[in-house]
Amino acid sequence: QVQLVESGGGLVQAGGSLRLSCAASGRTFSSYAMGWFRQAPGKEREFVAAITWSGGRTYYADSVKGRFTISRDNAKNTVYLQMNSLKPEDTAVYYCAATRLRVGLSVSEYDYWGQGTQVTVSS
Repeated sequence: QVQLVESGGGLVQAGGSLRLSCAASGRTFSSYAMGWFRQAPGKEREFVAAITWSGGRTYYADSVKGRFTISRDNAKNTVYLQMNSLKPEDTAVYYCAATRLRVGLSVSEYDYWGQGTQVTVSS
């Protein structure tokens, strides 16, 4: 069982930056691949970024590639999402998730979810 708690969301102007954190409980955090997803009002939850258990491989949605960076610190049981050059279309609730798979790129591949943190980008 893994419990996930996101933090770091907020209101930022277009072009600004935010860093989201996701703290995980449990002693087996390092055995899970982690992902970030987002859901805007009236839209389906979509993949943003993922990282393997070791941190050796990362994956990004085309819409955030080059602007967002996912990383993890297994000693701190935490995964991060650094978001730069934010755009109004990045506005959404951001969720972190954990999967027992080597990596997951879709909602259905994840076993555990956090409660989400709101990111709002003003134009």
